[in-house]
Amino acid sequence: MRRGWCRQSIFSQGTNNTMTAELPWGEIAAILGVLFATGLLVGFLSGLLGIGGGGLLVPVLFEIYRLFEVPDESRMHLAIGTSLAVMIPTSLRSFMAHRARGGVDMSLVTRLGLPILLGVIAGSIIAKWASAEFLKWIWVVFGSLMAAKLLFGRESWRLGTEIPKSRIVELYAMLVGTISTIMSIGGGAYITALLTLYGRPIQKAVGTSAGFGPVIAIPGMLGFIWAGWNVPGLPVGSIGYVNLLGFAALVPASVMMAPVGARLAHGISRRTLEIIMGLFIATVSMRFLIAILAGV
Repeated sequence: MRRGWCRQSIFSQGTNNTMTAELPWGEIAAILGVLFATGLLVGFLSGLLGIGGGGLLVPVLFEIYRLFEVPDESRMHLAIGTSLAVMIPTSLRSFMAHRARGGVDMSLVTRLGLPILLGVIAGSIIAKWASAEFLKWIWVVFGSLMAAKLLFGRESWRLGTEIPKSRIVELYAMLVGTISTIMSIGGGAYITALLTLYGRPIQKAVGTSAGFGPVIAIPGMLGFIWAGWNVPGLPVGSIGYVNLLGFAALVPASVMMAPVGARLAHGISRRTLEIIMGLFIATVSMRFLIAILAGV
């Protein structure tokens, strides 16, 4: 990879969004191929686990933008914002697939939709002023918690048989909205944990979690567009902290695979995939921790 290449080709835009050099089409094709393959896996996991796919997509985009020397102060923001944009069609397709199978508790989606939306707004405001290091710390802390739940959680764990009417549940939903926006995840791991702790079958919990993906992704994407408006040094094709090149490569693949994952979620054991995903997220969290400690 040529040093400084990104600032002189597709990963170079001024305030007028114009390119400064000839596009290296071979390298663009390689990037699009990697993104398309990633989109297949993201869509599958979104449907299967109700997680929105950001747990996989954010670190992949972060590394791609690092290789092409997107400025460090914008790299994490851009990975999160682009991931939120990709999550919109993926989460909508996943939600519709689960709902068609009767796997979504719409009363709970209605109850917690507004608190989660308020959390998304808060997360967008935080993201506008947050440093790249702060966003990495969010991933380290809450990614580690998510990995721990995936690796060590048991379906037998219970807090009760009915979700409480207490406003604490709404406050929890606001926190989920905030953290999910900052991490660009669909909130599935946290919502699924809540539902299974109160006795909901895992398939119902996954399907209901998928219903919150669009609630987080749509306003979250708009928030990151606002947060990154007029920020210099972003890739060509970016609208704020959302890159349309990544969006165009990832969306077709992820939308295609989301229903496949949703179908499998209703017919197979998910434990092995939970372990794999937990190990992956734990590795990503460690990667960001090392980056923080190394100052890179």
